[in-house]
Amino acid sequence: MRLDPLPLTPDHDIPAPLLAELTALYASDREFQALSGDFPDPEDIRPEQVAKALADELAGPGAEVLLARGGGRLLGVVVTLARHSDPDDPDPWIGLLMVDTAVRRQGYGRRIAEAVEARFRAAGRGAVRLAVLDGNPKGLAFWTALGYEVIGHRPDLRLGRPCAVLRKSLRTPRRAARVAVVDPAGAVLLFRYDNVEVGVHWALPGGGLEEGESPREGALRELTEETGWTDLVPGELLHTWEHDFTHSGVPVHQHEHIYVTPGPRREPAGPGLAAAHATDGILTWRWWSREELAEEAEPVWPEGLAGLLDAWEASRRSR
Repeated sequence: MRLDPLPLTPDHDIPAPLLAELTALYASDREFQALSGDFPDPEDIRPEQVAKALADELAGPGAEVLLARGGGRLLGVVVTLARHSDPDDPDPWIGLLMVDTAVRRQGYGRRIAEAVEARFRAAGRGAVRLAVLDGNPKGLAFWTALGYEVIGHRPDLRLGRPCAVLRKSLRTPRRAARVAVVDPAGAVLLFRYDNVEVGVHWALPGGGLEEGESPREGALRELTEETGWTDLVPGELLHTWEHDFTHSGVPVHQHEHIYVTPGPRREPAGPGLAAAHATDGILTWRWWSREELAEEAEPVWPEGLAGLLDAWEASRRSR
């Protein structure tokens, strides 16, 4: 199956043979057309009406009409918007996805949706939205089965029809692990980063897990690579949390295991450390006291680190 932009003539018209195919596709789903009210007579959809409907779709901000083809025939059509007219809405949209009823239940709808998601993901977009008309349980079931979640209800902009708004995150899942090294005075070592998506922040030594690596194994490897220390091991699990950021140009949703261990106060050192820090985007490091953490001027990951360390120390004293 291929997904290609709608071709137009030099006069910005749809070529006649293609318009005939599109008209047949639109007319094949009378149930949806009757629900949508986009055409005066769902039983008599005409080429000029389809041409106007697609022209109206292309008039939207960053709109694109994509055609799905396979086996020498038109399988479906999908309309996407790079941005919504609402300036407070950061996500691209799927405005319409229609599959020829003659090839329904063969997985083409899912494949088209996944292809659209891949296009947005490649463009660095972190999520996609769409609207499903109220009274369209089949459509709602289709999209929720693909991982879309209802985030609200509102009328559509064109005809004021009540709709459910759905959203799906397109971020790549990433697993990571970090170690909070706490010195005898209770200070913790943090690295400073400047991320293209979230900006300047401080984080514990650590990073993404390699294939087949456990969180504890990854935490130990990352601690050694980023500090040069070989005499520490991750202690007990302090915290797990999830957050979004961009890693190597890819929007990710990261799940982190954070371990804690006592250690001496010293500076990271060792051969190749500067190159490793440059690769990981580490700008500098410093030891933070508990008071400094509580009054942080720049974001510290994970949030509430001071309280987590206080609870850990209280637990150790009570043992």
